[in-house]
Amino acid sequence: MPDPGSDAPERPPLIVDIKGNALDDGPGIRAVVFFKGCPLRCAWCHNPEAQRPGVELSFDPARCVGCESCLEVCGRGALSRADPGFVDRERCDRCLACAAACPAGALETVGETRSVEQVLAAVAPYRVFFDTSGGGVTLSGGEPTLFMDYLGELLRALKAAGVHTLLQTCGLFDWKRFASAALPYLDAVYYDIKLMDDDAHRSHCGASNRVILDNFRRLQAVAEGGVLELLPRTPLVPGITDSDGNVRALAEFLRGCGVHRCRLLDYNPLWPDKAAKLGAASEAARRPELRRWLERGHVARLEAILHRAGIETGGGER
Repeated sequence: MPDPGSDAPERPPLIVDIKGNALDDGPGIRAVVFFKGCPLRCAWCHNPEAQRPGVELSFDPARCVGCESCLEVCGRGALSRADPGFVDRERCDRCLACAAACPAGALETVGETRSVEQVLAAVAPYRVFFDTSGGGVTLSGGEPTLFMDYLGELLRALKAAGVHTLLQTCGLFDWKRFASAALPYLDAVYYDIKLMDDDAHRSHCGASNRVILDNFRRLQAVAEGGVLELLPRTPLVPGITDSDGNVRALAEFLRGCGVHRCRLLDYNPLWPDKAAKLGAASEAARRPELRRWLERGHVARLEAILHRAGIETGGGER
């Protein structure tokens, strides 16, 4: 995976999914393209299937019918009923013959190469919904800016077709490349700011937040010109991002940037099950507080902190 700003050749991204008729990822009815690969390693990642850039194998025991077709085609002996996860991830070479042989879809390939033309063809049937609802295409993940050349090409094609474009980003990217390849073709950016404390960000997300905060300041300067909608978002994660101190620091940062609107994202505790299907269950996935929804009263109290600082929490996706 190239680092932000690296001159290493960029390989085309894998696409995890393209979801049509989406109502929660920007204005109007949208199609959402999920890129595979992210420079962060957030312990609570809601889309763990999109975190690693390479192709992966998912196993859902609830869908397995016990036909053993997969066992017959695995040349590495990587599948076993005796294995708690069924797949020995170290032995598996991801040839994916087992997924092709599985009649029930219990074994599935996660991530496939799609050209820009193929993505455009996949979202084209939703164009009538974009036009009637004020919607468009949202690029999400994972982290689309990890593949800046591909991202720029896709955005240029969407804008040439008159489609509203929105990027969901973690903010960890090289600004110069972003400003030339992607920014001119974006109508909106939903920008995740997870933790204000740099040490906490390193601990829970695997990287410093300094570039992320610097890039946000630069984007806000562009948004002030009225050519771009910028919405900062903070996912509320129990015991990690949902503290009063983190939200107060967020409010101070946003006010310093001249921003008066943000969004607190509801926590979704379903990610541990998705991670388990990939053999990626972590210590965080076993924490009881991360297996529960946040209480609405707690969310309302955090929103009140922002409101008292003069920052609205409405708008954007539902």
